[in-house]
Amino acid sequence: MKTRWRHLLLFIGNPLEKDLFRRTQGRLTRIYSELLILFLVLFIAIVYTVLHFVIMKNQEQELRTLLVQESDYIENYLVKNNQSDWNKEDNQELVFAGANQFFYYVVNSNGEMIMGNEDNPRLRPELLRLLTNLDHNETGMHRETLQMSEKPMGRMNRGEFHATGENEDLRLLIASQPIVVKGQYIGQLYIGKDISFTYHLFQWVLTILIIMGIVFFGVAVYMSVVMSKRAMVPISKAFTRQREFVGDASHELRTPLSVLLSSIDAMEMTMDLDEKEFVGRLLFNMRQEVKRMTNLVGDLLTLARSDSNTLEVRNEMFDFHPYAEKAVESVKPLVEEKEILLRLESSGSLPAVGDPERLSQLLYILLDNAIKYTPNHGEVLLTLEKAGTDLCFAVKDTGIGIRKEDIPLIFERFYRVDKSRSRQMGGHGLGLSIAKWIVDTHKGSIRVSSELGKGTTFLVRIPRVLIAQDGT
Repeated sequence: MKTRWRHLLLFIGNPLEKDLFRRTQGRLTRIYSELLILFLVLFIAIVYTVLHFVIMKNQEQELRTLLVQESDYIENYLVKNNQSDWNKEDNQELVFAGANQFFYYVVNSNGEMIMGNEDNPRLRPELLRLLTNLDHNETGMHRETLQMSEKPMGRMNRGEFHATGENEDLRLLIASQPIVVKGQYIGQLYIGKDISFTYHLFQWVLTILIIMGIVFFGVAVYMSVVMSKRAMVPISKAFTRQREFVGDASHELRTPLSVLLSSIDAMEMTMDLDEKEFVGRLLFNMRQEVKRMTNLVGDLLTLARSDSNTLEVRNEMFDFHPYAEKAVESVKPLVEEKEILLRLESSGSLPAVGDPERLSQLLYILLDNAIKYTPNHGEVLLTLEKAGTDLCFAVKDTGIGIRKEDIPLIFERFYRVDKSRSRQMGGHGLGLSIAKWIVDTHKGSIRVSSELGKGTTFLVRIPRVLIAQDGT
């Protein structure tokens, strides 16, 4: 339990790590959510389709059975009474109305109704007009819609729902079958069934499924968050072990590097390097490489300690201007070597709140980065100013610039836009990561604007607020 709380505190205390884990967990959450939602949509579509198919097939089967029964009854009646013409038949109730029957009509080859009945007599003209659009002399099942302009008044069969509101559509399922007696075509039998209730049922089912989908959408997102958190546990543990290894290794490497540097100094003091030019070049190269390794180990140790929150950040009021002048003075050898014009523009005293050493380190990193990527005879401008109570400074160079797609990545550890060029210039991809950490611990912001071939500007803003001792 203590280990888990420790990992949680480390995760909360480190903005860079927290941002990395948040992005990774966010991607996992989106993937899990998309898969669950896709399954949910497919489930709703399949359920609705199956229900629609089963219910409509059941309605068609009932109507088909009713059609066969009444068709057989008519044909038997005609055979029994030896009749082949109903034009003079006055009995309009010859065919018994089924329990779920909305209307039945017998229409001759001329499209004239021989006999029939319906729930609402006032709908007969509309129903007959609807039947004229159907193909006669054909056995089939049709779904038709009757536009209602008034409330239908008439008897209602048990178990059926009819449109009751004005201008509501009446959904009809119509089955037809020809009446043939002794090889002679008598007419076409049409039986209609009101399935408006079925369509309303489909709407209710779809509404319920959508509501359930919305509820389960929230459940899917919650499950995705839970699953992504569980998936991040082994990643977090591996990251913690890697971070501890980097910190321990960096700490252990400082001693042998210090011994190497001291040994090189002692050898230079005891040897006549003027007489042994080759040995002098070897010692110079060794010194430069040991210094580079020392800087790299120092940067790694800084990041490792910042990750574990063991690196304390001072919190005091001070004048930043003298520290800026000292940083400019410290990079003068680099400037003179490349014949770069370095200018400092400041309005004088610059009160700030924070850690003077860390903010000086931030400024040195930005100046060193600008000088490193600015060609000979270029220009670097450092501007210091106050914005209200905030401290602002900008480092502008006339260097090679940064591509727009690389700008969001330059603060990541070990990221280098041009690896071969960075190796030649001695870069190892940690300076800007440390700069971003310093800015974050002071609750500030750092912005970058750049144009290839014209230069880059880093703009830093440090608010005048008290920072917590853990850097958060």
